[in-house]
Amino acid sequence: QVQLVESGGGLVQAGGSLRLSCAASGRTFSTYTMGWFRQAPGKEREFVAAIAWSGSMTSYADSVKGRFTISRDIAKNTVGLQMNSLKPEDTAVYYCARSRQLYYYSTLLSEYGSWGQGTQVTVSS
Repeated sequence: QVQLVESGGGLVQAGGSLRLSCAASGRTFSTYTMGWFRQAPGKEREFVAAIAWSGSMTSYADSVKGRFTISRDIAKNTVGLQMNSLKPEDTAVYYCARSRQLYYYSTLLSEYGSWGQGTQVTVSS
């Protein structure tokens, strides 16, 4: 069973930056797609970004495209999310997730089966 642990959340002013990190346990990290999702109060969890097992493919929600960058370090079993030009509407709990299947790329929440505990990101105006 994989364990995912997020870190790096916090409070930042609009226009600022934060970097989230997700540490994954297990030796098969490099065979799964990894994703970031977020959930704001009163809203459903939504897709933010994904990166393929090899790092060769990435996807972003339209709302974060050009501002957020997802990356992965296979040697360290970590996935990062660099968030720049943050807006108050980016305020949410951010979750790291691993795809259910090996070598399968998806941005759909239902295709992710392992989740971290989440880290709070708050952007003040």
